[in-house]
Amino acid sequence: MAIPTENEVIKDSSMLLQKSMIAENYDALTSAHENGKKISATFVPGNLNELVMCFDMHNNLPEINAINNGMRKKSGTMVMQAEKMGHSEDVCTYVKADIGSMARGNIAPNGKPMPPPDLLLLSYTGCFTFMKWFELLRHEYGCETAMLHVPYEGDGVITQNMRDYVVKQLKENVIPTMEKVSGVKFDIDRLRENLVNSARAEDDFVWVLQSARNKPSPIDAYFGGVYYIGPIFTAFRGTEKAVEYYKLLRAEIEQRIAEGKGPITPEGDMKDERYRLVVEGPPNWTNFREFWKMFYEDGAVVVASTYTKVGGVYDLGFRHDPNNPIETLADYCLGCYTNRNLSQRVDMLEKYVNEYQADGLLINSIKSCNSFSAGQLLMMQEVEKRTGKPGAFIETDLVDPRYFSAANVKNRLESYFQMIEQRRQGERSAA
Repeated sequence: MAIPTENEVIKDSSMLLQKSMIAENYDALTSAHENGKKISATFVPGNLNELVMCFDMHNNLPEINAINNGMRKKSGTMVMQAEKMGHSEDVCTYVKADIGSMARGNIAPNGKPMPPPDLLLLSYTGCFTFMKWFELLRHEYGCETAMLHVPYEGDGVITQNMRDYVVKQLKENVIPTMEKVSGVKFDIDRLRENLVNSARAEDDFVWVLQSARNKPSPIDAYFGGVYYIGPIFTAFRGTEKAVEYYKLLRAEIEQRIAEGKGPITPEGDMKDERYRLVVEGPPNWTNFREFWKMFYEDGAVVVASTYTKVGGVYDLGFRHDPNNPIETLADYCLGCYTNRNLSQRVDMLEKYVNEYQADGLLINSIKSCNSFSAGQLLMMQEVEKRTGKPGAFIETDLVDPRYFSAANVKNRLESYFQMIEQRRQGERSAA
């Protein structure tokens, strides 16, 4: 493996494939209208990509655009632009980055203007901000809007009545609206074919996530995980390309396990796994590589994370089912992480700490994200009580660089690692 220069990032074949897939998708989006194609804008949680493809529409995801701008160090000016337009400092910075980008010409990563969407497809899955966000976009673009209201799992159970409610909306509102916008008649057999691809990709994706049970873990399930979730959470689930990507990724991870290797980082293989962590909450995107480096420099690897479940909780058993095509779309939306109650989230975190033999739970509390941050301190305390493992709390933001303090984060992380070491010494003394 070549030694990277200061600005180079080590990449496996799967990362190179994903990079080309994303580039192709942005080229397709920015040329959609001139090629006679329509664009559907939707969000990652509740993303109905298999259905969107049935109508020959391209899928655009506003929060993914905000993430791209954050990682390219462009979101800060966009956020401030939105605040100058009257949006509060407390509003989700994904929203402000999107609004600010629109005000600055809405330029995609390929340097071309992003065409306006023909359809706003809102699957409401636990984040109230999504609804306000689409109100702003509808006001801006004046296009068709399809609202799929998804009941909250308040009691932690998906009932048949809840499923029927979502299915009814899909059949009577969402699908007819998509037919109207696209001019394409719905073909349920085409949906079934897409769902077969989804389930195949989901199997390999879950295998990759669960490979972190190994010691050393061959993956980082948070920082590396955000790359792994890319195709399955965005515009590729249901495609042959996604199946190909996850097959390639799995083969790479199998090879790493065979060679006894830890995760790959931007600077090469992580040599020494000293701490195994479970992380709750999204990452910071504006300083992503610097944030990650604070972990792998101290030998900390994330073996499980909740953020990698925001677009689907596949490792708890859900798979898209081609034999029940409409019902499985409903179950997918109902089961998204942000649609689960705090008790379910605590159960999930406890399961991860125990099954992945983690040293503790780390929470990254996001200033502007209420759907993740609400109740996190209570969740941490409950997981500590149930597992006996220490928790810790850091604070950043999504795509607003003003709320990333490298010194503060690093100090808290180092204090947490010291706490873990002290706990280990106490356990050895007791033994």
